[in-house]
Amino acid sequence: MPVLALLAGCGDDGARAKPASTAQLLAAPADAGFARALAPRVLRFPEDHGAHPDFRTEWWYFTGNLADASGRRFGFQFTVFRFALAPSTPRRASAFATRDAWMAHFAVTDVAAQRFHAFERFARGAAGLAGAHAHPFAVWLEDWRAAVLLPEPAAGGEDPFPMRLRVHDGEVALDLVLGPGRERVLQGERGLSRKSAEPGNASYYYSYTRVPATGEVRTPAGRFQVAGQAWMDREWSTSALAADQSGWDWFSLQLDDGRDLMFYRLRDRAGAMHAFSAGVMVPRRGRASSLAAGDVALTPLRHWRSPAGGSYPVAWRLRTGTLDLEVSAVLDAQEHRAAFRYWEGAVSVRGRDAARPVTGHGYLEMTAY
Repeated sequence: MPVLALLAGCGDDGARAKPASTAQLLAAPADAGFARALAPRVLRFPEDHGAHPDFRTEWWYFTGNLADASGRRFGFQFTVFRFALAPSTPRRASAFATRDAWMAHFAVTDVAAQRFHAFERFARGAAGLAGAHAHPFAVWLEDWRAAVLLPEPAAGGEDPFPMRLRVHDGEVALDLVLGPGRERVLQGERGLSRKSAEPGNASYYYSYTRVPATGEVRTPAGRFQVAGQAWMDREWSTSALAADQSGWDWFSLQLDDGRDLMFYRLRDRAGAMHAFSAGVMVPRRGRASSLAAGDVALTPLRHWRSPAGGSYPVAWRLRTGTLDLEVSAVLDAQEHRAAFRYWEGAVSVRGRDAARPVTGHGYLEMTAY
């Protein structure tokens, strides 16, 4: 559910761009000419790893927790967003004319240094500045890029692994090889993730919840050879939030016993959990099982007040079935403050499953605080 505000106010040639709020973007009525996620459909791979220009928004989302040989830990986020400015390509002779604006976010959390490094870029979807394709898989914004390492994806051509992820800004950089890892998970109803009762307020959504990652992290503290686990999410939609929804809290947790858990708590205007909150539990072996709003209890335990205003719950108690977990930020100040503000960062997990201790790592996204 990592859905962020993108761009609004561009002309057909992408000449102007300004940020819109998350609620404005996702609660907006569908523009005439855009497709909507109305019903489950057969997701096709590798085609669906590429762009879906008939829909208004989509994103390719990578996060992970890494460590070097000494145990020094890092979190990372790389997200590329496409936002359709119009339902058809403008009829202009310019090579820079486009129907799409693109945005990318890149962040590294250096736990030992207690530093959060976050960066943002924008580009128009023309002249090769930004884009995505499936054959072979690649998504990029300028020289920020994730791309399959082979001429065609492995695993029968359906999965985009192994891939290389290369992102940098100044003294901060990632150069990682991802996967292959755990098999793809279709979220919701065979890939249709409904966000409200209104038809079309939904996305097509799939995840790779446990992807081995190896490579290098660079920060002002030096270069570090690292290994760990990544998470990849893909969503595309035209509208999602209903009028009575204000924001969300999204958890992606990788437990050390081999289970993965994703849950997004949609919040109503009063801050309570909305009935269309949902998630998934992925076992070490076997089939994933869906989680509904009534299956998960979330209780904020501690808040961090942003210097820019607003207070984020950076520690939570999460209970589902026999699991009773405490999810805590590895660094409180993991807030993006560029075109718009939201909190997205690495978390640690500890707790119990009945009488057995449970630990793990993950990522948490919080919007509209």
